[in-house]
Amino acid sequence: MNNGFILIDKPAGITSHDVVEVIRKKFSTKKVGHSGTLDPFATGLLIIGINKGTRLLEYLQHQDKKYHVKAKLGIVTDTYDITGEIKETNEVQKEHINNLKEVILQFKGKYMQVPPMYSARKYQGKRLFELARKGKIIKMPPKEVEIYNIENIQIFEDGTFEFECEVSSGTYIRSLIMDIGYKIGIGAVTTDLRRLKVGEFDINNAVNLEEVSEKDIISMIDMLSFPKVTLNEIGLKRALNGNHIFLEHIEKYDKFKKDDYVSLIDKEGHLIAVANAERNSDFLETLKKHERNERIFKIKKVFK
Repeated sequence: MNNGFILIDKPAGITSHDVVEVIRKKFSTKKVGHSGTLDPFATGLLIIGINKGTRLLEYLQHQDKKYHVKAKLGIVTDTYDITGEIKETNEVQKEHINNLKEVILQFKGKYMQVPPMYSARKYQGKRLFELARKGKIIKMPPKEVEIYNIENIQIFEDGTFEFECEVSSGTYIRSLIMDIGYKIGIGAVTTDLRRLKVGEFDINNAVNLEEVSEKDIISMIDMLSFPKVTLNEIGLKRALNGNHIFLEHIEKYDKFKKDDYVSLIDKEGHLIAVANAERNSDFLETLKKHERNERIFKIKKVFK
């Protein structure tokens, strides 16, 4: 059985769920999922979990992301991207072009963002885009997001512009572009969107959907950036049974902080469980010195 992850370079024109369906058929398994939706018109990095890998997707969903976006001033659509119904058009004047870079850079940092009405975010158990298609427009409350960096800004005389940005999880680039347009005063719409990074994973390591094969599967332990903790034989048995881990069960460990997630592994490096640290690693030597066999890790998920 194939267990792990694949980094896919999603093409435009298909949904993230379509990618999941292709992988299901290609690897003859129903247990396939992804770590974060990309809009159908968007391209770029989509992390796919296969079989046991699906159980780790939740740990990859809330990582920071990097995008390359292209946009155009003077257009407002219902979806905030060029595929939507045009609701408003405005003339792009020279003053808008001259002020655009300054306005774009004003969005660096934290700000309150309203998600698009057409998005995969849920309201009372339903996706917003499902409700919008039925004519039920739900205006969600704003949510704090953070734009860590905006670089490689290019602005053209026809009102088109593009840049790369690193953002916190949950940031909608379509909303960012629309907010930039509103601050300029004439609106703006996303015309092209490409996801370049998710956490430490880069689009340069992704494979085309039509070319994917078993050799592209990344092991579960290699996908997790958590500190690694090697357990002794007694510790392995406890972890496999879902019992929490005490000091005496630890053979060696990377540095970790209290409340960190860690990967519990065997001597061969196989992932046994994901656990939550209840102590800092620096404190373990103090516990050993005073012969205090306290609980160190609380088991979260077991992989038998």
